[in-house]
Amino acid sequence: MKKSILFICVFFVGFMSFGQSTTDNVKLALNAGSAKELIKYFNEVTELKIDDAGANYSKIQAESILRDFFQQNQVDNFDYIHKGSSPEGLKYNIGMYNAKTGSFRVVILLKEVNGKYVVDTMNFNKE
Repeated sequence: MKKSILFICVFFVGFMSFGQSTTDNVKLALNAGSAKELIKYFNEVTELKIDDAGANYSKIQAESILRDFFQQNQVDNFDYIHKGSSPEGLKYNIGMYNAKTGSFRVVILLKEVNGKYVVDTMNFNKE
């Protein structure tokens, strides 16, 4: 049953991502608690930190870390509380990841690579 629900969520996230921005797709993936979907929008190497512990990781490494995080902190909801951009063209988003275990402030830095924005940094800090 859980696998069926997960499959439907992943399918829905994939279907909904057609034509949407990286920011929107990241939000959908976080709300689904899907590491597999989330890393699709990561740079080849992305800085990932959870409560100030972390480093620069490949997509495969980041997926494993995020999968563990999502299993330990099942999502209730995620939403952005602030979005912005820098004069240099970087975009940043700040959101709240509300889990059954507590809330995390999420800071996401997006960088343009080959004409599209990718997640270059993602930090989760428990509130």
